[in-house]
Parts: sequence; C-alpha cells; structure tokens
Amino acid sequence: MLIEPLTPADRDIPGPLLTELTALYASNREFHQLSGDFPDPDDIRPEQVAASLADELAHPDAEVLLARSRGRLVGVAVTRDRHPEDSGDPDPWIGLLMIDAHDRRSGFGRALAGAVEERFRAAGRAGVRLAVLEGNSAGLAFWKGLGYTVIDHRADLQHDRPCAVLRKAL
Repeated sequence: MLIEPLTPADRDIPGPLLTELTALYASNREFHQLSGDFPDPDDIRPEQVAASLADELAHPDAEVLLARSRGRLVGVAVTRDRHPEDSGDPDPWIGLLMIDAHDRRSGFGRALAGAVEERFRAAGRAGVRLAVLEGNSAGLAFWKGLGYTVIDHRADLQHDRPCAVLRKAL
C-alpha cells in the first residue's frame, strides 16, 4: 500500500482524485448516517467532500493521507499534530480513518493506521489519540483491536456528539 499526503496546495483537488474520494466517502453510508457530517448520506457530492477536506487542510497542523493499493484509492486518514482546544494534550490525533467499504476486512485499515502511527513515532511522539462516536461499535472494536484503550468520554468539537476518546502509546 502506498501512502501519499494531500498537500495544502491541493485544495483544488483534481477532478479524477475528487471522484475517487467521493466514491470512497459515499461507500461509508452507515458512518455518515451516524456522524451527520453530510446532509444526505445517500447522496454525498464531490463539492461536499472537497469542502470537508479543505476545512481540514485549513488547519496548519492537519495532514490528509491517501492510501492506494495497485493504483486505486482504498483509504483516507486525517490527522492533527495536536488537539485543537486542549493545549495540555501532548498527543497528536487521528481525526478520521476511512477505508472504502468494498475493501473492509482486507487489512487496509490496519495498514493505514499503522502507517499513521509510524509517522508519529518517527516524529518522536509518545502516543496518539482519537475519538469514536457513541454508537459506532464497529469503529470502537477496530481501534481496540489495534491496542487503543478508552481513556475518556466527551463530546466532539464539531457537533457536540458523545464520543469515547482512545489512546495508544507509541
């Protein structure tokens, strides 16, 4: 699997890549239905995906990583170097890790999570955190299976939704 960053210069996402990203996002209907990040999880549009990624890339400490296998986009991860509202939190955060629904259980999620962890480990970070929305039992099981442990429960920043906060030591 090849991991490549989507750079801030890529805010104007080329059409073919935006088509791939939109298909990947649209394949995850259940997640988007739970998260409410898109108004209609059955009709996710390229301009919505572009706006979502532009919002992420507007943060100077954010990184969007694209995962490809045999040239095909299979996953995306969004990370932050630090929590945007907690200056006492020393850990970077995984804001999103999404694998094309057609490729679940293929090992791509585990590989992408491992690549994100390795990037932070190489940067000298001691741990990484993420939040899983309440009701996302599959997501919680995935992260726990990778060695993450629940350390807190709080609302997310965007929509005040209840979440479990997980951490993994690197």
